[in-house]
Amino acid sequence: MYTSDIFLSSIEAVKKFVTLTNQCNFPVNLVTDKYKIDAKSIMGIFSLDLSKPLRLAVDDQAVDKESFREFISQVRQFQNNPVSKKN
Repeated sequence: MYTSDIFLSSIEAVKKFVTLTNQCNFPVNLVTDKYKIDAKSIMGIFSLDLSKPLRLAVDDQAVDKESFREFISQVRQFQNNPVSKKN
């Protein structure tokens, strides 16, 4: 099982993430303290508290390794916590 924290801090980030997950031919989930949702569902993602990091979970045992590596390389853009600057 592959897991990683991701941050979806804007509507554009959510759209981009959902587009990425929908290109996958394997299940991708987002997990919080209370919920586990399909990461291919934009409505499901918007039901979560996006002010906190989300746990990405993928069962990587039965997936094509090359597709999975490509997915992980694309996910990296969502792994960095956006720093809010104070004026």
